[in-house]
Amino acid sequence: MLLARISAGSKVADIGVGVGHYAELLGRKHCTLHLVDISQQFLEATTKRLSDAGLVAAIVETHTRSAVDIPAIGSSTCDAALLLGPLYHLDSIEERQRAIAEVVRILKPGGILFASGINRLAYFRDLLRDSPEAVTERGKFHAQFQLDGKLTPSEAPGIGYAHLTDTHEFRDLFAGDFITLDLVGVESFAASCQTQIYTMPEPAASAWIDLISETGATPDGLAASDHFLFVGRKRM
Repeated sequence: MLLARISAGSKVADIGVGVGHYAELLGRKHCTLHLVDISQQFLEATTKRLSDAGLVAAIVETHTRSAVDIPAIGSSTCDAALLLGPLYHLDSIEERQRAIAEVVRILKPGGILFASGINRLAYFRDLLRDSPEAVTERGKFHAQFQLDGKLTPSEAPGIGYAHLTDTHEFRDLFAGDFITLDLVGVESFAASCQTQIYTMPEPAASAWIDLISETGATPDGLAASDHFLFVGRKRM
């Protein structure tokens, strides 16, 4: 989906680069990249990844910044932007709105945004799997969590401070500034067993991936997923 929506040679802001998987993919498509992350370690890992792949020339600049403020990227200069991580690490609605506003600022009219969120119910599934007895101790927290989606390291040490969303809240975050192209559940029905596909022989693996893609855009597939993916076009 990423490669289908972002044209070869596009200028892309990869905001929240992680270890550079998407940056490498886009670099191989001859895109030029602004790499943005609050972690200098992640920026260095991504730069090394691109360098090792012979793609370091794809990097326009690196920016050690939060997604809410990227002043070095000019207004209306990017063809596409990725927010595949920051929105679930910004735990206030004001910060998430500021991140979206920055993307709107840097995108050209008609520019493409890819953004991800984590399904609020994924926390409950993980708790049931890993620490089912803890439910009796967290009644007050769970009542509040269902309202605001906020996690801290004491409840979810694996992700730390985070915000988990629901489909309506996630969709509404983009409604004013973007035309929706896709809103899908990344894992669809396979959220709890997707790793099996990684070691599955062909053609079975491709057939399962096709089914996940086909069902991820349905209401049921969206609700069943751990991660939501929004793809939108900036309004002209």
